[in-house]
Amino acid sequence: MRSCERPAEVPGRACWQALGSSVVVQLEDPAALPGACVAVRGELDAIDRACSRFRTDSELSHLNARAGERVRVSPLFMQALELALFAAEITDGDVDPTLGRALELAGYATDWRLLPAAGDDREPPIVSARARSAWERVALDRARSSVRLPPGVQLDLGATAKAWAADRAAAAAAVAIGSGALVSLGGDIATSGTAPAGGWLIHVTDDHRSDATAPGQTISIRSGGLATSSTSVRTWSKGGSAMHHIIDPATHAPARTPWRTVSVAAADCAQANVATTAALIRGQAAPCWLEALRLPARLVAHDGSTRTVGDWPS
Repeated sequence: MRSCERPAEVPGRACWQALGSSVVVQLEDPAALPGACVAVRGELDAIDRACSRFRTDSELSHLNARAGERVRVSPLFMQALELALFAAEITDGDVDPTLGRALELAGYATDWRLLPAAGDDREPPIVSARARSAWERVALDRARSSVRLPPGVQLDLGATAKAWAADRAAAAAAVAIGSGALVSLGGDIATSGTAPAGGWLIHVTDDHRSDATAPGQTISIRSGGLATSSTSVRTWSKGGSAMHHIIDPATHAPARTPWRTVSVAAADCAQANVATTAALIRGQAAPCWLEALRLPARLVAHDGSTRTVGDWPS
């Protein structure tokens, strides 16, 4: 799967912008594309209204504004939050949804494409925020469909909701058309249904917007999901420092990591994206951790050297 600079040249593919990212829908049957796109747009719109940190009318913004109070939420938002808290639990807090305030203090308070571009700035400060992470103290009342955040805590579901949205959108598209579908949301890729002969071809590189000539590797997957997280793409400048969106819970600042990009294949895109984010946080320990989980992975260091894990093709 390549970027969509000239989508008309690729039968069975549609591209647009949603959730602050590029959306790509790829099918084997071009005639089924309209129905698949309707299904995908419906899923993405529902998740945007539930989980966006940049919409004042979203459920997440409403909950953040009432931290310390018990707030009723929709079943969709409850599922999104349960996934985020599960990700925190299985990564020992490396993927923490309660770092919304730290992201804001790092300058990520709006769509990153609107932020000042990072140039040859110095590295991020070791500590730029002192807000405490508090994922273990988020109170869910499933019977009453309500949530209570600890006072002062702000949620950000970016490490899980976008990949989860890709999973849901791919499943919805496959059901709508009765055949296989691939959905990429900002480079987080989910598949559902039967894959084409040879699998879904994906060019893995730092920036999902790049075409097949960009440095990287072309692979194929037949099912599940593939996610790529990078500290070199979603970047901006603040106070003379280059910032990125991967926040280290230990410092509440953009992570200092030996890897610029990590890609992981897993049973679904949400699991893959949790693993890529945690791997960036874990740094040198990431390859052994991914190996223990039997997750195929490709890690790219800042000098461009690569390391593969598990069944990732060499």
